[in-house]
Amino acid sequence: MAHVSDLIATDIDAYLKAHENKSLLRFITCGSVDDGKSTLIGRLLYESKMLFEDQLAALEADSRRVGTRGGEIDYALLLDGLTAEREQGITIDVAYRFFSTDKRKFIVADTPGHEQYTRNMVTGASTADLAIILIDARKGLLPQTRRHSYIVGLLGIRHVLVAVNKMDLVDYSEEVFTRIDREYRELAARIGLPDVLTIPISGVRGDNITQASANTPWYAGAPLMSILETIEIDETRVLKQAFRMPVQWVNRPHLDFRGFAGTITGGVVRAGDAVVVMPSGRNTTVARIVSADGDLEQAVANQSITLTLADEVDASRGDVISSAELPAQDADQFEATVVWMSDAPLLRGRNYLLKIGAKTVTATVAPIKHKLNIETMEHVAAEQLALNEIGVVELELDRPIAFDPYRENRDTGGFILIDRLTNNTVGAGMLHFALHRSHNVKWQDLSVTKAARAAQNGQKPACLWFTGLSGAGKSSIADLVEKQLHALGHRTYVLDGDNVRHGLCKDLGFGDADRVENIRRVAEVVKLMVDAGLIVLTAFISPFRSERHTARALLEDGEFIEVFVDTPLSVAEQRDVKGLYAKARAGQIRNFTGIDSPYEPPEAAEIRIDTTTCTPAEAAERVVAELRARGVLG
Repeated sequence: MAHVSDLIATDIDAYLKAHENKSLLRFITCGSVDDGKSTLIGRLLYESKMLFEDQLAALEADSRRVGTRGGEIDYALLLDGLTAEREQGITIDVAYRFFSTDKRKFIVADTPGHEQYTRNMVTGASTADLAIILIDARKGLLPQTRRHSYIVGLLGIRHVLVAVNKMDLVDYSEEVFTRIDREYRELAARIGLPDVLTIPISGVRGDNITQASANTPWYAGAPLMSILETIEIDETRVLKQAFRMPVQWVNRPHLDFRGFAGTITGGVVRAGDAVVVMPSGRNTTVARIVSADGDLEQAVANQSITLTLADEVDASRGDVISSAELPAQDADQFEATVVWMSDAPLLRGRNYLLKIGAKTVTATVAPIKHKLNIETMEHVAAEQLALNEIGVVELELDRPIAFDPYRENRDTGGFILIDRLTNNTVGAGMLHFALHRSHNVKWQDLSVTKAARAAQNGQKPACLWFTGLSGAGKSSIADLVEKQLHALGHRTYVLDGDNVRHGLCKDLGFGDADRVENIRRVAEVVKLMVDAGLIVLTAFISPFRSERHTARALLEDGEFIEVFVDTPLSVAEQRDVKGLYAKARAGQIRNFTGIDSPYEPPEAAEIRIDTTTCTPAEAAERVVAELRARGVLG
């Protein structure tokens, strides 16, 4: 089983050829904290002789220095970053390791066990063919065991090995192993894991790792390494898929050449094949397949190539060139499963950037249909997803994308969600299917345009978005501005925070999710009113930058004018015309902005009004003057 072959010394070419033709298994180790993932990988590396003599000596010395159970080698010391892990008491990232035996090559991802690092587990599992889920024999199935198992199923990993570790600490009890095996198989049946093998092991002592252990005579299965070497993986699976190549860039080294470069994510393409560019739906044929080694007759999955097409076709980054016989789908509304990875919750109505392949679009979370109860595996109602929660949501995109259901193609069906303001990855998801309304509801073009309405009104349409704390003076200033504009003959309308909650938003409360939905609805109304050629004034606390950014993005450049009514909390409390602050301080009102719910002030508002230095009338004059300067008043 040793990695080092005699052919290295006698016939290096034969060795390299044999190594090249070995199959490759990608697998992941996962489970809960301290289940022994790093120790198991260290043992596999050690047993496959991936270490030189000086590394072995250093490993043994380190093991003696830090002290180990029964004097055994601490195999976790083989992994880089262990010093930081010891200092912090956690595994800090995904560690990828390569090793090989005489029969197969392996790439293993060692993923963190702590719940807050579920994002790393998703990353490591996204390309795996097999998952080893470790369970501490003393503890049995834990919530993180269930979470990781569910994610393994979501990501389409076809083979699962359950390694019941630390059997030496339960005296190699067959009863303990049998109980854990039964409980895990019940879990696997509930979440749809089709191929599960359970193995009793001791990572430290080496039981059932490379050889059958005399300590478990009741276990008749093969050792772990033998299973890894012989388990059947369909290496031709991606070749059997329909042809897909997301466009990564348009290649034009000179005027007579126009190629579309990318990596094939599924299937095979040949010169002369009929293809279609999605989501535009334009049909054409492949003229040439260009590679670094020259033109090819055909290319297969995972190859990076440049395609030239027989017709002048407009394709851009993120479009998908696919088989004309079995084309990718296109849609702008989906059902999807999301694994949430941020401390800030996923909220209904909030906008995120969705990146699928090389395409980035804006996605709005419509309803959250349900989330998963990790303990019971039941679906429960939810208005938000917290860190590490898994839920099924509906997504509405600002434009159609080409896609395949995740179960058919990981690359064209998997996506990440990105926070628009911080640019942090906050979620990972899998597309299930397009919603029917995505294709059944079309935008109806009308004869009278926004420009025609604006010309008739003698003004440029715009939105004045007043934001600030409760009691800052938003409604008072907006009312005075509208009075002046009305006197000047302009067409206006004020959307006031309290007024819309009597009708449009009367079903909403004041929690974060409802506040987000409140502003989403108002922003859509503002978009319609601006399209009607009006000057719209809104007076809402609108506490979150993300939602104000979303409202801005719905309008054309220059149409959204943010007015920050900057009033200190102490001043707003002194005014307290409605008595709301007093009730909030007394605990009679929950989720009150500035008290127990945050307000995120604008970072670059077009107009800032300091109400401690000017009156509402003076503030209104300043706003009207700004509208004149911007040409809004014609």
